[in-house]
Amino acid sequence: MNTMVFAHRGIPTREPENSLSGFKYCLEHGAAGLEFDIHLTKDNVPVVMHDEKIDRTTDGSGLINSYTYEELCQFKLANGERIPKLDELIALVENQDIWLNLEFKTNKIHYPGIEKIVLQKMNAAALKHHVIYSSFNIDSLRVAKILDENQDYNFLFEKKLNDPAKVMKAEGLNGLHPGYYIPGLESHERIWTIDDPKEQEKLFKAGVAGIFTNDFVSAEDLKNQILSKSTE
Repeated sequence: MNTMVFAHRGIPTREPENSLSGFKYCLEHGAAGLEFDIHLTKDNVPVVMHDEKIDRTTDGSGLINSYTYEELCQFKLANGERIPKLDELIALVENQDIWLNLEFKTNKIHYPGIEKIVLQKMNAAALKHHVIYSSFNIDSLRVAKILDENQDYNFLFEKKLNDPAKVMKAEGLNGLHPGYYIPGLESHERIWTIDDPKEQEKLFKAGVAGIFTNDFVSAEDLKNQILSKSTE
């Protein structure tokens, strides 16, 4: 049972999503994988947030790319923290035994140059494992592959995809990140966002490569319970 559990946006059940406090919690409590989302500010600073707008998760409003990073710092998450820079997350996870899944949030706004900026930063970081890159925007993955073909690229999608294995091969991808289980592609699929224990158990037993969940602690506990029963 090699399914990796990824902490989706940190641990939103305990800390604000995509916050440094949430990422610290993941490190302190032994998360195997960490998933987070990247946008660019007006002055091309990569920041960690899910939405294109800051309205839902901060006390401000507007598009991320309508602000410089300095301007963005006036707004706060629910716990009083500012929106983290990618640099701050890198500093936190360097030399730590944790896998990173970085999502280019380019499906609504394809920020010019985001792939080059992010790849350069991640390649320069002292990380124990290679970075897993994903995006709903296949064009973003294509750009990244041109810049650095030796990375781990994965296509995110929700709706049923005709012949996903063919798409993966045609695009030269390492894997797929679907919103549903695809029998036969277990070793290449990481599925989101799985919070239901029954669904988690099904996927653990199927042996999918990974799942994303909002409470990695509970998911890891369940995985360990299943492992213990299988060895009895």
